[in-house]
Amino acid sequence: MSLDPQIADLIEALDSGFPPVHTMSGSQARATIRSRFVPPAEPEAVESVGDVSIPGGDGPITVRVYRPASEAPLPVVVYAHGGGFVFCDLDSHDGLCRNLANLLPAVVVSVGYRLAPENRWPAAAEDVYAATCWTAEHWAGFGGDPTRLTVAGDSAGGNLAAVTALMARDRGGPTLSAQMLIYPMIAADFDTESYRLYGKGFYNPRPALQWYWDQYVPSPADRAHPYASPLQARLDGLPPAVVVIAGHDPLRDEGVAYAEALEAAGVSVTRCVFDGGIHGFMTMPMLDIAHEARRQVTRQLAALL
Repeated sequence: MSLDPQIADLIEALDSGFPPVHTMSGSQARATIRSRFVPPAEPEAVESVGDVSIPGGDGPITVRVYRPASEAPLPVVVYAHGGGFVFCDLDSHDGLCRNLANLLPAVVVSVGYRLAPENRWPAAAEDVYAATCWTAEHWAGFGGDPTRLTVAGDSAGGNLAAVTALMARDRGGPTLSAQMLIYPMIAADFDTESYRLYGKGFYNPRPALQWYWDQYVPSPADRAHPYASPLQARLDGLPPAVVVIAGHDPLRDEGVAYAEALEAAGVSVTRCVFDGGIHGFMTMPMLDIAHEARRQVTRQLAALL
């Protein structure tokens, strides 16, 4: 198994350029990441996109709703962005959400959930769940199909999507048709083989990943809760899952373990494995493998919907 050639050419620059977030406060890390964000000169076109303030359990939540061109009711995907529970936002994942909306096609509702450490667990998970409930109640307003509702997310957002699926089952709704988990943060276990192999030199280092958990779920006792670490949950009765696994990712093994645990619980799982990928590769539009992954995972999700 080898790195994708384009990633191999960039990995040294990517890795050396990754900021030492584990030495920063949450606000410092957020500002550093934000300062490096360069929006595209011409964002991918969708028929409509707009921000909406919706009610949350502890105050308003901003969501961004993307709708591609279509006269028919569309599936709806509630999307939680990555960023270690600490940084990234609606803007950082705007390009990915536009692309997913067009590829599926589907209405995508991107959630601007509360960030750690100012808002610790389970704030972010509760926000994504609240946004999912709101979406299920307001689907008609943006041309969505209430029978085809999905939760999705990458990295920390993959954790939040998995937790939202658990919450929806445990709390009696809303009914979900699928979940799409892109290299998700599933468990605070830093001693796996993939952490040993890829926890240094592959862009998202082990100290940063440990720091993310410290910001969001600092208590070891809380990390055992299913709504923090979904691998601890009872997994029967969950919607079918599309799980994206990057081969050169410290989180590879926990993604594999979650896919296996879902299957053992009787949940249908489609694995999309990209051996040459690193953590975060699907949000890197300069990579051909990112676009191939987007096409593949949307095909698989569309088949479920």
